[in-house]
Amino acid sequence: MIQLALRMYHVPKDIQVMLDDYVSGFRIWFSTNSYTTDWISLEIGIAKDCTISPILFVMALEVILKAAEDNAGPANLGDVCYMPPLKHSWMIPP
Repeated sequence: MIQLALRMYHVPKDIQVMLDDYVSGFRIWFSTNSYTTDWISLEIGIAKDCTISPILFVMALEVILKAAEDNAGPANLGDVCYMPPLKHSWMIPP
């Protein structure tokens, strides 16, 4: 969804690649009093204390909001995800 948002806002390709490389490198671990996990890649979510994460979140959310507009058709998010329009005739009050 982030890549779609970057394309939607006409972010230059070299910046898209740089951001993709940056966020794909996020790794996290969890710890309790008795156990600590190994490092794992952060694939879903917003990285804490990352300056660009809130901006990317808002851009991706804008894609969802655009799909919710009255005249919006389905959003094609690539091969892995399809988002139908959020408004249907049964949701509109008489």
